[in-house]
Amino acid sequence: MLDHVGIPVSDYARSLAFYRQSLAPLGIALVMEVTPEITGGGSAAGFGRDGEPGFWFGDDGVPGVHTHVAFTAGSRAQVDAFHAAAIAAGGRDHGAPGLRPHYHGHYYGAFVLDPDGHNIEAVCHRPE
Repeated sequence: MLDHVGIPVSDYARSLAFYRQSLAPLGIALVMEVTPEITGGGSAAGFGRDGEPGFWFGDDGVPGVHTHVAFTAGSRAQVDAFHAAAIAAGGRDHGAPGLRPHYHGHYYGAFVLDPDGHNIEAVCHRPE
């Protein structure tokens, strides 16, 4: 059901140091970092196991974006349908369906802001 979760932080460097140290005993490490040039906002770090970043934080500074939750989709068509349904339900577009190759070659996602400003995503990792 959940693919990954992200939270905003006020001090990226401090949070990076904190999570590196505190999650290490659990076998969770930094898997990926993305730059402001890639995100269009701020820096973001993805932590996880076995190369899969399931916990993210960042300092993107987007007003009203409090939390990021990504739901797993079984196909790209489901991602498209999620985006259309969320917009029809009153969500605001925050990233149309499409490939996000800066994450990996098959990452196909769509983003909407819910009525409270949370960044909600559907993502398919399958090559289609």
